[in-house]
Amino acid sequence: MSLINDFIKFNLNETTRKSIAEYLWIGGAGMDLRSKARTLPEPVTDPAKLPLWNFDGSSTDQAPGDDSEVILRPQAIFRDPFRGGSNILVMCDTYTPAGDPIPTNKRFSADKIFNHPDVAAEEPWFGIEQEYTLLQKDTKWPLGWPVGGFPGPQGPYYCGVGADKSFGRDIVDAHYKACLYAGINISGINGEVMPAQWEFQVGPATGISAGDQLWVARYILERITEIAGVVLSFDPKPIPGDWNGAGAHTNYSTKPMRNDGGIDVIRKAIEKLGLRHEQHIAAYGEGYFEDRRPASNMDPYVVTSMIAETTILWKP
Repeated sequence: MSLINDFIKFNLNETTRKSIAEYLWIGGAGMDLRSKARTLPEPVTDPAKLPLWNFDGSSTDQAPGDDSEVILRPQAIFRDPFRGGSNILVMCDTYTPAGDPIPTNKRFSADKIFNHPDVAAEEPWFGIEQEYTLLQKDTKWPLGWPVGGFPGPQGPYYCGVGADKSFGRDIVDAHYKACLYAGINISGINGEVMPAQWEFQVGPATGISAGDQLWVARYILERITEIAGVVLSFDPKPIPGDWNGAGAHTNYSTKPMRNDGGIDVIRKAIEKLGLRHEQHIAAYGEGYFEDRRPASNMDPYVVTSMIAETTILWKP
């Protein structure tokens, strides 16, 4: 194993101009992140200079078997915390060979909203509080919980410290540092109310970058839990009963809200959101009795763009 790690830690910059780009995209299930890597002749920092790529969409529920090619279009670049050096992670969205966005490409519509001149002028900021649960690989039961049993009642675990209160902190800290290395504006982490449940926060992030950053942060967390042999769950209610669910509270402001007199702008935005309550709740992810929507499995492209469109563009 140590020899494998030696190869993984190779610094390619010492021997070649070539670098590795890991192309990421969202699969057909909506929460299944996919990725594959390609060699670049030299380092790239501008997504517009990266080549398009493709994949077999019939294997990801994104295309039929008789017409399975799906095109990956690079949209955002992040430093690769796993390979280091000039290697990169590339957030992509998905298109038909003719250039049309496929139905699961939620980024396309979101980008149109955020590029609208009226929206761009208001500089919408988002801060997303992503909760998640760490599960034991073989049992799919929360990390640190007795197999088939339960820990003590909720209370001591929220922001708790100690081997009997905090489960998976090494994974959480590794993810925190990896996101900072990647260039994600991760602003903090904390243990949550249910043991083995954690939260990280991304933001402030402007416009479409909030979705890009959250999806790449999710990808990095998936990779780190893969290395650790732990299962990552974004299920909004992973354990039934009197155990807290998981959400993705989404904080929002515009430039007028942040300026003097912004409270009046905030009140008007709240009124507009209230008039579209049902549409927003339907787009905020799965719900349940103890509702924490936006849910932990929400699509940030959908949620952030819907908030911006309703509060800035929509005329009741």
